[in-house]
Amino acid sequence: MGISGVFPPIATPFDGDGRVDGAALAHNIRLWDETGLTGYVVAGSNGESALLEPDEVVALTRLARQAAGPGKLVITGTGLQSTRATIDLTRAVAEAGADAALVMTPSFFGAQVDDAAMVRHYEAVADASPVPVLAYNVPKFTHLNLAPETVARMAPHPNLVGVKDSAGDIGQLINLRRLCPPDFSVLIGNAGAYLSGLQIGADGGILALANVAPRECVAIRDLVVAGRAAEAARVQFRMMPVARAVTTAYGIAGLKAALDLLGYRGGDPRPPLMPADEAMRGAIRRILQEAELLA
Repeated sequence: MGISGVFPPIATPFDGDGRVDGAALAHNIRLWDETGLTGYVVAGSNGESALLEPDEVVALTRLARQAAGPGKLVITGTGLQSTRATIDLTRAVAEAGADAALVMTPSFFGAQVDDAAMVRHYEAVADASPVPVLAYNVPKFTHLNLAPETVARMAPHPNLVGVKDSAGDIGQLINLRRLCPPDFSVLIGNAGAYLSGLQIGADGGILALANVAPRECVAIRDLVVAGRAAEAARVQFRMMPVARAVTTAYGIAGLKAALDLLGYRGGDPRPPLMPADEAMRGAIRRILQEAELLA
């Protein structure tokens, strides 16, 4: 099962009591279903995965599966610190309807989880998983980098079907594409590297930006595939301030504020994260207007 296309790591909406808001999630997915997205990533970094309980991850998977239209893929983040816990959660989300699992690198013990330990971890999860597995490299949060050479060692496993790489390093994406089999999916997790990564053969993206600019993210990929690089670049350039606003500049609070402004249901992040204040909302509104996403 190769995985390609464009996916948002969807924001997790919470109700006034801080519980997962299933109605808000279904509302958002109904809107996203009309934009050309390939599917959805549940409990990714932008879904506040670190602040979710395992049973909430399973419930979110079930809710997303029920809300998503025919043919849409549901990928769930299941990466925990132990191999055993990761396997247990992966099996549970598969039963709840996930089509694939996105497994973040275990990082608490830092360099003690060396290349050999990483390969053993991913192969064990892939062996036990009822659904295909994607490795997830996100050095911004884990402070570890999953090297292309390590990914290439794991890539022959029949149930390890690809990698989401969020390092933002185009050289690393080139090496992933160069070293891994042609049918091994390379998905870009950093909007700044999105256009360049597609041009060197990446299969798609899992982008925070796709929460708030799904049509534009889909258009960039479609234009690259069609050989219309200059047009793709114009869309990418217009979206870059938005991408920065919903990631490095304002984080989860900014992403959720942008969703609220665009007619989705974002709401507040889960504590300890702080909600957007009026100054942040005003700044994001201006950025969305300048990007022609908000009238």
